Order: sequence, then structure tokens, then C-alpha cells
Amino acid sequence: MSDPGPDTKQRNQQIADNEASRKTASEVRISGFAIAATVLIALAAFGWIFFGR
Repeated sequence: MSDPGPDTKQRNQQIADNEASRKTASEVRISGFAIAATVLIALAAFGWIFFGR
């Protein structure tokens, strides 16, 4: 087999960079959702404690 040329290596690197940025964006989106869900649950719990009594 022959070594891939510089064009192929550059293309593969670009693909890897794009996949890494998509993964990061996805992780940020999931983290944001988790934080929002935690805040809503905490607010509901505090509201139930303070107004439920």
C-alpha cells in the first residue's frame, strides 16, 4: 500500500477537527440541559419546602 498524500492527510485532519467541534458543541448542549434541569428541580424543592408548610 502506498502512503496517503498530503491532500488526503489534510482532508482527514479537517474531518477530525470538524468531528471534535461537533462533539464539544453536543457536550455543551447536554451540560446546559443538565444544569437547567437541576435548577428547576431545586427551585421546585425549595418552593415546596417554603410554601408547603
